[in-house]
Amino acid sequence: MDLTIDVEDYKLNIRAAGLIIHNGKVLLHKNINADHYALLGGRVKCGEDSETTLKREIQEELGKQIEIIGYASTIENFFEFKGHKYHEIMFVHLAEFSSDEDKKIEYTLKNIEGEEDLQYEWIDISKIDEYNLVPKVIKEVLKDGKFPMHKINNDMK
Repeated sequence: MDLTIDVEDYKLNIRAAGLIIHNGKVLLHKNINADHYALLGGRVKCGEDSETTLKREIQEELGKQIEIIGYASTIENFFEFKGHKYHEIMFVHLAEFSSDEDKKIEYTLKNIEGEEDLQYEWIDISKIDEYNLVPKVIKEVLKDGKFPMHKINNDMK
């Protein structure tokens, strides 16, 4: 069971995400029908730690094994989505593909779970301000490159 629960008029969501950086680019996912990008990852399951969540999500979505190589950030994220208010705690890990062949990938990847609307693109960090990346504070994390950091993103104000 995902760690998403209703608390008063909010949904409390616990999420794990990954920064996979290669040649000055970060791998982000995008629903081709949406106007924004986000970090790869997903909801933590009850009894599962955030590193395991990230490894599982990347395996499910891309069919790739990753290694956690560090910790980047904890983000407290407040936002509205599809008429619901969210209070999200996101654990962001630094990661890289495990296999030497996968470490060379620089092309757009497709979702292998059958979600044809999802794709995974390498975005140049030096041009990150040109993209609608959510939560917005991820841009600060990427540009500062000093880890770990704690950020609060509040789109509710």
